[in-house]
Amino acid sequence: MEDTQILDLYWRRDQRAILESQASYGKYCLSIALHILRDREDSDECVNDTWLRAWNSIPPSRPNRLAVFLGTITRNLSLDRLKRKRAAKRGRGEVELVLDELTECIPSAYSTEDAVETVELSRMIDRFLHTLPEQECNVFLRRYWYVEEYLEIARRYDMKLNTVKTSLFRTRVKLKKFLEQEGIVL
Repeated sequence: MEDTQILDLYWRRDQRAILESQASYGKYCLSIALHILRDREDSDECVNDTWLRAWNSIPPSRPNRLAVFLGTITRNLSLDRLKRKRAAKRGRGEVELVLDELTECIPSAYSTEDAVETVELSRMIDRFLHTLPEQECNVFLRRYWYVEEYLEIARRYDMKLNTVKTSLFRTRVKLKKFLEQEGIVL
């Protein structure tokens, strides 16, 4: 079913919207949750919560890209669940590592007092990503959006592990320079 048809179901408050969302985007959302949580049961719960959150958000929202909208909900729910789990039990933390790697080139969301600035920062990062070659952009997104491990990225793109790490380091340096040129103080 087309995204516009699924959105129309949400707007009509037709419960088939959830079934169609799950059919179209269930595997995609589960993949996002699994990369973050590394636990099938928690991931399934986050995906189910995604459908509820979408149901409560549409209307009034009418997203332009349903996949991005649902993926973002799943990612945020998964990160929240991971924070709760980690607060109780500290352990090997790939998400914390990913976020630490980005701190040198992206200012803290907590120091940005105005939501408009946060939206503008998102737009700047999006513009930056469009300046990158396709593979470099994909590697960056795999690491920092999908929270994939270095080795997983290396396998996916048939790259050496050190090449992935070097590419990500160089891309972070480029991002930092780009944001500084745009007037973002780091």
